Amino acid sequence: MEYTTLGWNVAGSVLVLVAAVLARSVALAGFGLDSLIEIVASLVVVGQLREMRAVDRERRAMRIIGAAFVLLAVYIAVQSTYVLVAQFHPHSSLLGIVWLGLTAVAMFALAIGKRETGRALGNRVLQTEARVTVIDGLLATAVLAGLLVNAALGWWWADPAAAFVIVYYGLREGSHALHEPNG
Repeated sequence: MEYTTLGWNVAGSVLVLVAAVLARSVALAGFGLDSLIEIVASLVVVGQLREMRAVDRERRAMRIIGAAFVLLAVYIAVQSTYVLVAQFHPHSSLLGIVWLGLTAVAMFALAIGKRETGRALGNRVLQTEARVTVIDGLLATAVLAGLLVNAALGWWWADPAAAFVIVYYGLREGSHALHEPNG
C-alpha cells in the first residue's frame, strides 16, 4: 500500500504541479506540495516498518510528518492570502479536475487499507499515515470543488478559498503528529 501511495503521489505531484503552473492555481500548487509531503510520509513509514523495533525511529517519523504538515500549512496560508489580496485570477484546469477526482477515490481506498493494516500490526505511524492519506483524499475533494466552481461559475476566489482547506488540515494533522503521546 505504501508503494502504491508513493507511485501515485510521485506521478500526481508532477502532474498537479504542472497543472498548477498552467492554470496559475494556488489550490493545485498546494495540493501538489501536499503530495510531496505524502511521498515523504510514505518513505518514513516504509523505513519505520522495516525497523519496527525502534521506538525512537517512530518518534522521529511522527515529528517529520508533523513538521512537514505545519510547513505546508504556513506556506499555503501565505500564498493564498497573497492571491486573494492581489485578486490573482487562476485559469480553469481540466487536467487538475480529472486527476483530483481520480486521486480522491484512490486515496480513500488506500487509507482504509493502511488503517486496517496499522491496527493489525499495532503500528501508530502507519495508522497516522492512514489519516494523512484520508486527508489527501479530502484535500483532493476540496480542491476539486474549488476548481469546479472556478471553471463553471468563474468564481476565481474559489481556488484560493479551497487552498485554505489545506491550511486547516495541515495544521490539524501536523499538530496531532507532533503532540502524539511519545511522538
